[in-house]
Amino acid sequence: MLEQKHLALIDEAMRRGDPSTGNLRLCFEVLSLAAAIDRDCAARLSPHNLSEGKFVLLFLLHRLPDGLSPYELADRAGVTRATVTGLLDGLERDGFLARRQSKEDRRKVQVELSPKGKDVARALFETHTRWIASLFSGLDENDQETLSALLHRAWRNTDAGRKAALETADGEATQ
Repeated sequence: MLEQKHLALIDEAMRRGDPSTGNLRLCFEVLSLAAAIDRDCAARLSPHNLSEGKFVLLFLLHRLPDGLSPYELADRAGVTRATVTGLLDGLERDGFLARRQSKEDRRKVQVELSPKGKDVARALFETHTRWIASLFSGLDENDQETLSALLHRAWRNTDAGRKAALETADGEATQ
């Protein structure tokens, strides 16, 4: 399951007698799993000329007949406006969506799915979510809760986790 570079690092840590070798292995196992899921996801979306970012936008627009503004899409997808513009350009070029002026304010642009985009979004959402769910189908509810709790505990040790904890504590202190 581990990549050669991870095995080399673990071997070197063991050679040096590093007591954290087990923690290194766990981290590399999580990274390897995430990389494998990313590769599988890309392989499943690429026949449709989609990346994960483009798929997220299709999903966000799915079942919204009036669409969303590029700003709203960027905000909901958690990406910058520049990133969303590039993704939208590709989706529009491939016939998945159209940009139109807002009915309320002609200065604003709304993005909505084309019929092709709606069909692909509907089909892919069903198959993609089924595939994602299948990745953990061997885990019962208790296993899933345990894994989630363990991953969350490890996440709290990351810079992002520590920052989130500080922001939460700051927010609670000001209330």
